[in-house]
Amino acid sequence: MIKGIITPTITVFDENKNNDYKATKEHIENLIQGGVNGILFLGSIGEFFAMTLKEKKELISFAVQIVANRVPVLVGTGGTAAEDVIELSNFARKEGVDGAAVITPYFFQFNQQILYNYYSYIAKNVDLDLYLYNFPARSGVNISAETVFKLAKNYNNIVGIKDTLDTISHTRELIQKVKLTLDREFAVYSGFDEYFLPNLLNGGNGLIGGLSNVAPQLFTEFYNSYQKNDFSKLKLISRKINIMMGIYSVSDPFFPAIKKAVSLSGSNLNAVCKEPVGLLNNEQTLKIKRILREAELI
Repeated sequence: MIKGIITPTITVFDENKNNDYKATKEHIENLIQGGVNGILFLGSIGEFFAMTLKEKKELISFAVQIVANRVPVLVGTGGTAAEDVIELSNFARKEGVDGAAVITPYFFQFNQQILYNYYSYIAKNVDLDLYLYNFPARSGVNISAETVFKLAKNYNNIVGIKDTLDTISHTRELIQKVKLTLDREFAVYSGFDEYFLPNLLNGGNGLIGGLSNVAPQLFTEFYNSYQKNDFSKLKLISRKINIMMGIYSVSDPFFPAIKKAVSLSGSNLNAVCKEPVGLLNNEQTLKIKRILREAELI
């Protein structure tokens, strides 16, 4: 089971909006050298929704090769068609990934029974560790703790969940009603960076949050300080993370701002996003620079 920081990495594109493998390798190396405990490719920040199946498969193969078992690799395989999710998940398994994160189906706001049916169908047809991905702000539906428990109880390859809500209460409920009740290990991760510490204090497993793209060493120091019970250091780092949370509000959607923050923090990558998302304007770029300076990252 992965504990600590799993970075949902940005997907780096070149000026023609194709996968930029040179810059991707550089970013992967930066994350690993920064001490993260795992990397999730093709998450929300990774723009999975804007990429073709061919692009996704090529990136998965490349990522597994470059990471080379130095940290666990997770891959976002979610989508609206269950058969596509199954195909990509099984491809990822053959390539050697450690698990797949599957977002709740979106467009229709399905009820809990349909969500259970959806994940059951995928679990039966995928021989790989599966992580539920709960992001109601994007999918339009919140998977309940009761549904998560039922799925985890009935399918041993459903091994965890990324819970991306702007509250700790639902995550805490998952920890209490699922993680602490099952007779096997089940991982619960928060999806918002500022809930890293509350997640750990409530018995969760850590964070799958985007800001570790920008400052992986800072989050590693945070996790190490938690393990050492160094709460004075935690207080100082928490202040910086709270400041960095302002990056999310610079753009809507938020991933262009994350990419720009990475490029401003010493990387050579282009902050290019897939269509229809454009580049940030000068005012947005200046806001990110101010945030990074205030957090003492540049």
